[in-house]
Amino acid sequence: VFLTAFFASKVEHESKHCNGKGFQRLGSSAFDRVYIANQNCGHAYPTFLAMLWCAGLLCSPAPAAFAGLVYLFVRQKYFVGYLGERTQSTPGYLFGKRIIFFLFLMSVAGILNYYLVFFFRSDFEKYIKMMTSAISPLLLIP
Repeated sequence: VFLTAFFASKVEHESKHCNGKGFQRLGSSAFDRVYIANQNCGHAYPTFLAMLWCAGLLCSPAPAAFAGLVYLFVRQKYFVGYLGERTQSTPGYLFGKRIIFFLFLMSVAGILNYYLVFFFRSDFEKYIKMMTSAISPLLLIP
């Protein structure tokens, strides 16, 4: 919520800075960069929330929460990088994709564990939680 408010305030500030008439713009490249970065972050947010919720519910809440916090930091880095040259936003974008993929894998592991318990009565939840807890700090490696 705070990041979305920050992004929106940057768009509003840049819009007013460009021509002072609200959101009617004349094609400023600075405004376009801020607006597009805000749109990109807004479009990725529902996917992030779904993956975070599924990973926390189906697998392990602590590594999912850690990955979620890192993702919010990375999206901030992406947004600020997008304000500069477009190549500055690429590391934040790729890092964010890696975190979403980690959350996706956690969700799949939780679903697979559920079916293993259901069909074969073998529970690997303890091992999955141990592995995700061990792997989650590796998300900080660029």
